[in-house]
Parts: sequence; structure tokens; C-alpha cells
Amino acid sequence: MQVDYHDVLRVWCEADTIPEIEHAWLFDHLMPIGGDPNGPTYEGWTLLSALAAHTRRLRLGLLVTSNRFRPPAMLAKIATTVDIVSGGRLDFGIGVGSRPSPPAAHREYAAHGLPFHDTAHAVGSLAEACTVIRRLWTEQEPFDFDGTYHQLTGAFGNPKPVQRPHPPILIGGRSAPTLRVAAEHADLWNIPGGDIDDVVSRSALLDRYCAEIGRDPASITRSIHLPVSYDRPGATRDAIGEAIDAGFLHIVLGLSTPYPVNVARWVADELINTSARGKSS
Repeated sequence: MQVDYHDVLRVWCEADTIPEIEHAWLFDHLMPIGGDPNGPTYEGWTLLSALAAHTRRLRLGLLVTSNRFRPPAMLAKIATTVDIVSGGRLDFGIGVGSRPSPPAAHREYAAHGLPFHDTAHAVGSLAEACTVIRRLWTEQEPFDFDGTYHQLTGAFGNPKPVQRPHPPILIGGRSAPTLRVAAEHADLWNIPGGDIDDVVSRSALLDRYCAEIGRDPASITRSIHLPVSYDRPGATRDAIGEAIDAGFLHIVLGLSTPYPVNVARWVADELINTSARGKSS
């Protein structure tokens, strides 16, 4: 949001040349959730496909797709297309969608004619969507699906994603109901930062939910989004260190706009390499 396509493209192409940066992410909002409420915001999956075509190495995804925006079969098709365009570099991020607050994140539903159901409906819909999407990616025959929230007749995905059995599924969120869905469906789980003690407790809750269904908690990679301070890189490095100590080894660094010149190189030199040296010393 609040950024030009060519600025995003510049940063991603720069990051694609820097081995220390392993993955890059967009968000999934249809209107700004900060700054000028009438400023520019691009549709996430369309932009992701364009960036996939301009990069060669970075893994890429949306952190995270709002399950409220697109029917799951359509989303499976969109994600398959991006996985093919990228040559098998997609990490498929998905979540419930915006909570009722802040209002800036809620208004986009009414503005686009999209329903905004209650939390129980949204979480149940997410769980069914994950099942439908995985089946469309992997099953070789058409199938019907008669769920509480989604119904499909003769569903079938062709072509299939490049990655086998399917792109990694990242589920984002911190609420207990979402963590239950993550325990069942996620290869990676992302939490949007916050107090490190809360982050640790949420991770422990995910461990518990995995144990309840007989899944090894270690099979889910722990991911965290951390905002970057250009003026106080030491504070960002400290946050990275805390996250790593807490077992979060998949770090997503959020860059605010406007992007400084050579910002990806700066991230590698000032945040990633410096944090790595600190951990090895």
C-alpha cells in the first residue's frame, strides 16, 4: 500500500540477487490499512504473479491471503498459476482474513461487496478451504465436496502445481481457533509479531493442538513477521535475536514505504548478517 509498482519491483529484483534473503512477501488487502485511506493498493495475487515472472530465486507468497476474498477452488487455481510462473517457488500463505477491527481493515469488504461473517464462520470456512485446495492440487479425478461452508460439484484442478505434493501451506494468525486449523493443515505457521512472551505462549498452544491430533509439532516451521526500523536497526536486530531464541527460524522483515535506495542490500548487511554474526559469536 502507498507504493508504486515499480518501487516494489525494484526492491524485489534487488533482493533476488542477495542470497541472504531467502523469501519475499506481499500482503492481501484491497484498500490501505494505514496512511492515506484513498491511497493506492494493488491486488496481491496479481502483483505476486508479476513479481514471480521478474525473479528467479526468491521463494514468494502472500502474508497472508484472506480466505474471505476468494472461493477456495478459484484460489487454488490462482496459486497453481503463480507456482508455475515462478518455477515452483510459491509458499501458499492463507488466513481467516481481517478481524472486525481496525475499521481500516474492515471497510474493504463492504467496499467490494464481500460478506464479512462472524469468527466461527470464518474459521470453519478456512479449515474447509485448506482441505479443498489441497485436494484440488493433488487429486487426479474430479470430486464433489459438500461442506458446511463450501460446496463444489465436479471439482478438479488441471494443471497441478510444480511443487509436489503441493506448495507449502503457511497459515497466519494468533487466535486459538486459527491455531487449531494450523495444527491440522500448516507446514509453516506465522504470527504477526507482538510481545515475545505472547508469541512463545501461542507457539506452545500450537504444540498442544498438534499433540492432540497426533502430529509432531516440530513438523510445523515457526515464522514471525517483524517490522523494520530504518532509524533504529539495533532494535530490529534485538527482535530478530529474541525470535530466533524462541524457535522462530523463519523471519519475515516488514519494510515500510518509502523504500530507501538499495534497501535490500541494507537489510542483508545491517540486519541479517549482523544478527547471524551475533549468534555465532
